[in-house]
Formats: sequence, C-alpha cells, structure tokens
Amino acid sequence: MRRIVVVGVLLALASWSLGAGAAQGQTPYYAGKTIEIIVPFGPGGGTDIESRFFAPFFEKHIAGNPKVLVRNMPGGGSILGANFYAQNAKPDGTQILATSGSTVIPFMLGVPQVRYDFAQWKLIKVNGVGGVIYVSPKTGVKTAADLLKPGEKLVYGGISATALDLTVLLLFEILGLDVRSVMGFEGRGPARLAFERGETNIDYQTTPAYLTQVVPLVSEGKAVPVMSMGFVNDRGQMLRDPAAPDLPTPYDVFQTLHQRKPDGLIRWKAYQSMVAAGFAFQKALWVPKATPPEAVTALLESIDKMGRDPQFRALSRNVLEGYTVFRGDRLEPAVLRSMRMTLDVNRYILNLLQTKYNVRF
Repeated sequence: MRRIVVVGVLLALASWSLGAGAAQGQTPYYAGKTIEIIVPFGPGGGTDIESRFFAPFFEKHIAGNPKVLVRNMPGGGSILGANFYAQNAKPDGTQILATSGSTVIPFMLGVPQVRYDFAQWKLIKVNGVGGVIYVSPKTGVKTAADLLKPGEKLVYGGISATALDLTVLLLFEILGLDVRSVMGFEGRGPARLAFERGETNIDYQTTPAYLTQVVPLVSEGKAVPVMSMGFVNDRGQMLRDPAAPDLPTPYDVFQTLHQRKPDGLIRWKAYQSMVAAGFAFQKALWVPKATPPEAVTALLESIDKMGRDPQFRALSRNVLEGYTVFRGDRLEPAVLRSMRMTLDVNRYILNLLQTKYNVRF
C-alpha cells in the first residue's frame, strides 16, 4: 500500500511538473497580434501625441511584442469615437480606447449623444496632465494681470462647450473675462492651428501638446503663456502645475485681478470639480470588461515595465512632464468616483450652458 501511495505522489508531481513546464512554454497572448489604439480626436492634440508616444513602448513591453497602431476617429468632441468603441470594440484586447477630459465631461453631464459608460470598461492606465492658457502677443497681454483689459477682443476656439472646453469656459467665468468662444473644432490640434493662423488669440493646450507644440511658439515670440490650469490635490487644494511651475494658477490670478480669494464661490467649486475629473485623471486607456484576463494582465504588466524602463522615464519627461503613469486597476475606483458631481455644481453648470452657450439637453 505504501508503495502505491509513493508511486501516486510521484506521478502527481511529474504531472504537475509537466503541466508547469507547458504553461511556462505557452505562447504569450499577444504574440503575432496587432493592437489598435482608438483616439477619438484628430491628429496633433494631447491625446493623439500621448498615444503615439506610448505605442512603441507597448510594443516593447507587452509580452509577445504585438504591433501597436494608432487610429484617429474624430467627431463630436470625442463622443463619436467613444460611441463607436462602446458599440463595436472587440472584447479580445486588440482594441484600446484613449480618452481625455473631453470624453469624460459629456458623460458626467449626461449629454444625450453619449452612448458609452465607463463602468463597462476596464482601466489600463491613467495619468494626469496639466494645461496652459496662452495668448497672442497682438492682444497686448503680457501677464495674467492684463487679461481684463486686452488690446483686442479675446477669441477662443474649442471643441464643444460640453467637452473639456467647459473647464476653460468656467475659468473665463471665474476671472470675469470677456471672451468670444467659437466651438466646433475636431480637437485641440486643429484649435491650436487656428490660433497660429490668427483666427483666435487665446488658447489652451494640455501638457503634452503645450510642451511639444506651443513652447516653440513661445520661443519665437508668437505666444505668451499667462497661467496654468492648476492642479488639484487629494485635499481639494489648487497647486502649481509641476509642468509649468513658473506660471500662476487660476487661484493666484483671481486674487490678482479681484483682490480677494475665490473660495466659497459656486463657480470656483465647479471649476475645481472639472479640473479634478478632466486633468488629474486626464489621459486614460480602456478595454471592454469582457476582455480576457490574460490580455488585461499583459497590458497592466506592461505599464509596470514601462515604469522601470530608463528610456521611457527619460523620454516621458518631455511628454508627461512630472506626472506619474498609474496602472489602471490601482486607480479605477478613484477615477470612477471623480466622474460624479455634487448636485449644486451640476445645477450651476447646466444653467451656465443653457443661458450662455445655448446648450440644452
């Protein structure tokens, strides 16, 4: 009997060893596959620039070394591309959606055209970005203190009043600026080009696009940075943007222009809410919930590998400038919580959109 037991144990160990060896020798899930990152904006904006930056590092660090392509699908301020993804994405990990604040804010507001639900997706990575407001030198504005009395009418170009532009529109309200806002651009890239052509004279770009596309304009004397969008920490305090530490925040600028603090103002509370949701968790990548666990694991592990990659860390300084890239599974609950507004903020924003921008749901 003892001999039978020993033989049985040896056979079980041998079977386990063979199984483990087979598992170790399994072909990685993504071997031979192609991943498509869907960017619901036109080329040249922050989401597009960041997605193209990540693509080769995904190829390098995802087990199996898949080919990674970026596909632009602009329209509706990112709503069309996100809707397409929600309705058509393959749940096999070969299609990833890139989103920004312009994708999140319409969802938060309950825009009727939105057909996607972030709760139906898994978060792969997320990182914050900053934003910088800059003006044309033709305005005569040299610092934020000059914004109330520009040399010419301020004209802003945006995607949609219900997209991330809402954060900028709220900023104009807080500071009391007289700005004509023109919506309908397919992304921040096209809006920036309108600024360069002189069709607008006040603009903002998120950190990736500002650092790569606007800083050269500043060096050439074609753009004047006046403030950052600020960065809200986990205690609700507005801090200077690590990507633009020399620029004042809206909190600083409000005090300069109005000689008091904005604390307690509902429009300030609304602005902080939009900055938290639209910038602190700005750039994200998602896959459908039904994506196989082995695919999700491979994607999440690639984010860890990037964090240890000296080349990624060195190059990301010029694109992500001071913002940490987080694995999605570690921040997904916090990201989803940030998408919920308080009732008073919701009412204020909806009233502003209806009365000033003729937006009705």
